[in-house]
Amino acid sequence: MQLFVFALIYRKLMTIVFTYKDIIMQRISPLLTDQYQFTMAYGYWQCNKAEQQAVFRLSFRTLPFKNNYAITCGLTDVINFLKNFELNKDELAYLASLKDSNGSLMFSKQFINYLEKLHFTCTIKAIPEGTLVFANEPLLEIEGPLLQCQLLETPLLNLLGFSTLVATKAARICRAAQGDPVVEFGLRRAQGPNGGLTASRAAYIGGCSATSNVLAGKIFDIPIKGTMAHSWVMSFSNELEAFRSWAKVMGNETILLLLDTYGTTQGIKNATFIGKELRERNLKLAGVRLDSGDMLKISKQVRKLLDAAGFQDTKILASGDLDEYLIGKLKDQKAPIDIWGVGTRLATCNDQPSLNVVYKLTAINEAGSWKYKRKISDQPEKATTPGILEVRRFYLNKQMVHDVIYDTQLGISKLPNQESMVFKDLLVPIFHNGTLVYQEPTIHETREFALQETMNFLKNNFKKYPVKLDKKLARLQNELQ
Repeated sequence: MQLFVFALIYRKLMTIVFTYKDIIMQRISPLLTDQYQFTMAYGYWQCNKAEQQAVFRLSFRTLPFKNNYAITCGLTDVINFLKNFELNKDELAYLASLKDSNGSLMFSKQFINYLEKLHFTCTIKAIPEGTLVFANEPLLEIEGPLLQCQLLETPLLNLLGFSTLVATKAARICRAAQGDPVVEFGLRRAQGPNGGLTASRAAYIGGCSATSNVLAGKIFDIPIKGTMAHSWVMSFSNELEAFRSWAKVMGNETILLLLDTYGTTQGIKNATFIGKELRERNLKLAGVRLDSGDMLKISKQVRKLLDAAGFQDTKILASGDLDEYLIGKLKDQKAPIDIWGVGTRLATCNDQPSLNVVYKLTAINEAGSWKYKRKISDQPEKATTPGILEVRRFYLNKQMVHDVIYDTQLGISKLPNQESMVFKDLLVPIFHNGTLVYQEPTIHETREFALQETMNFLKNNFKKYPVKLDKKLARLQNELQ
């Protein structure tokens, strides 16, 4: 009896521990930033500018993958980060221990005391996840104390940049698949555990139907899918025995990995043999998976053999270094593939592994009024747009027509024919003075919204979607040359 009670207590404690670990895993420390953010913060504090109100804007300079749109993603991560934004004792102790090149303490005790009391109090507007966005449009705008805004630069860029990149890549891959299900398989080659989780979530929002990442399934409520590895087949004395044992385990969910373990011809014969055994048990062979070789040739061969054996409903799943280019080519060639497993090239965005996101100061409050700031550069693409901005999207017959970036203080100019259009402003309130005011949709609602946005956009066949700078804002920008 005592042993039973102990077991129950131990199980309860382990449940609490693992739940706690799950929570901790999702907390992002404010130390996840570049060193110069803290030294600049220290400088602002020393110069009595720490609490001066400022506006910063996050955007990206060019569309990724030479695509004609991007899908913004990562706002939920930003919200979770900011809801828990405070330095704990260990983090403060680390900062207090840092020394400069002369061996002196980098930060004074008074500054550490200031950081100990620091809480997030900024106001944020952002474009909701799943929205189609374009170069130089503000994805997020933050207003608040200069020191806080500065400390948030690196984490905000990190949280929004990679997610937006993967969601856009996933949308391209799903578009190439022309409605076929796409499963994200990228965890094993992703850039670390956090990179894998971020990629799984963003890929689902971008259009993937499921992920192989079990932890992502638990944390984000994403459907999980998987088949088997070659090691299952190789662990048995022969392929037929391996397939039969797998069918006993999986029943109606049986998807057999074949072809490149030992040989295509024998593999498909064994698969159809097991399929017949399943049928005798009133079960079905759900699918077979191709993982290497000439996908066009092999898929046609496999489809022919499956159909001849009476397995017209058995799906063919393809995987193995796939991306939108290869999938698009196979679709054009009428490859009889039903489901696509895409891993490395999606989770790592190997053809463009980063989005050129930037975070710039655009206004600062001096003596109670806003003074607009503009960065000038010898490279025109690096010059910034000043002001406190909004993006207005115009629609005609529910189709996107163009976007106008305007300054909220100056207002938007009247445009020809705009009376016949409906519009909406894309940036919505997320935090007000540090308090969350945004009602987050579920991940499934966000995914559905992204799919609908993309589908409607593609109907217009935009080579380059028009994004206009409002006349008043353009005039102001020229004055700040």
